[in-house]
Amino acid sequence: MHAVIASPQEAKRVIVRPGARSGMQIPEAHYQELAAAADACLDVPPWLVNAAHTAWGIDLAGERSDHAVIVRPVTELGYSRATWEINLGCNFACAHCFLAARPFDGLSLDDKLRMLALLRDAGVLWLQITGGEPLIDPHFAAAYEHAYGMGMMIEILSNGSRLHQHIDLLTTMPPHKVTVSLYGATADSFESLTRAKGSFKNTMRGLAAARDAGLPVELTIIITKHNAHELDAMRTLAEQYGVAHKEFANISPTYTGGPDPLAAQSPEHLDKTSVFQGCPAGHTFFHVNPHGHATMCKIGRENPIDLMADGLDGLLRLPAIADAQMLRTGGCSGCALSATCRVCRPLAKAYQEAKAPLHVYCQHGN
Repeated sequence: MHAVIASPQEAKRVIVRPGARSGMQIPEAHYQELAAAADACLDVPPWLVNAAHTAWGIDLAGERSDHAVIVRPVTELGYSRATWEINLGCNFACAHCFLAARPFDGLSLDDKLRMLALLRDAGVLWLQITGGEPLIDPHFAAAYEHAYGMGMMIEILSNGSRLHQHIDLLTTMPPHKVTVSLYGATADSFESLTRAKGSFKNTMRGLAAARDAGLPVELTIIITKHNAHELDAMRTLAEQYGVAHKEFANISPTYTGGPDPLAAQSPEHLDKTSVFQGCPAGHTFFHVNPHGHATMCKIGRENPIDLMADGLDGLLRLPAIADAQMLRTGGCSGCALSATCRVCRPLAKAYQEAKAPLHVYCQHGN
């Protein structure tokens, strides 16, 4: 199994290691040297032996380049990141979920593997596998192993409830990161939001197993009216598991503009300080739904491209589709303060279609 991955990342050339958060940028000449060494089955070059030992404490001396390194080729499209909903099905029924529906369906395993090969050929190095809940998909392990073997750095976005069932896979083929959502510090608050009996116990079991296995876990503390009173306790819980964490309180409508998730918001915790600085969605990254339809991102899902039918040529249309969705139209057209908006246009459109109060999503509204 490969130890490191050498890859284009837009205009850069990088070397990364599965399971490690740090990487390195290398000059074009070193990237070309590695590619030639792998093709000729030569030993890992001395400069990489030294760099890998310094960065990750691994010994590649005497290792063949074609065994120790996956060298990802430069691609015409040059996408470096993608998110993939392997399946929208979920074992939770969270009140704040932005998915309009959560049907348990999607591509066959063969088509999942073909779709992942398309992502590789589009240049995708960083792949986020999400859902629904990805770890309940019957093809998750096979799809994960396939993506890993092609040289992708994988993040899993999970509720953590089935994490303990995949420890052997994830220690053998370590992910870049496992991001687990935390919905409360007690079973009462947690399950009032997830609406799933036993969800707190199962997530805590998954976190304990991941901690014991040394997996790279990060917690996202979801702040809602169900658990805001436990915010300090949730922070303490994250510290007990010894993992990094971030906090999220700005609940959005469904991506189709449904208002139901907004009822879970904790208004006093909304963040109105950040400013939208632009986004390369559709240009350097994209989103794929369970049926292989590519869009600019998880929220901006207009004019999807059927990757399974159109192949990589379909992605050539994506930048223009993304640019059209980023135009300030509808309720935001003519706003003199749009340059300091804190939400992107597709998300603002979803709020507007949900008839959300202006103060919920616009820092200038009242």
